[in-house]
Amino acid sequence: MISTHPILADISAGISELKKNPMSVVEQGEGAPVAILNRNEPVFYAVPAAAYEALIDKLEDIELAEIVKTRLDQPEIEVSLHDL
Repeated sequence: MISTHPILADISAGISELKKNPMSVVEQGEGAPVAILNRNEPVFYAVPAAAYEALIDKLEDIELAEIVKTRLDQPEIEVSLHDL
């Protein structure tokens, strides 16, 4: 049985190539993740720091949006500036 795996990157490289020159492999992605393959199957993604940070920011935004949605129908509580 042949199993297939989606590759969620535009660029891929073999693990041997990664071992030879890791920074060259990362640079091939031009800022985007690079799929690292072992025997033609993706085993992990080399994600540049800026792309990872953007991903984490987006996930935090999604989490905050969910919090806002859950609190949307809650009653408002009035406070004065002096109470703060």
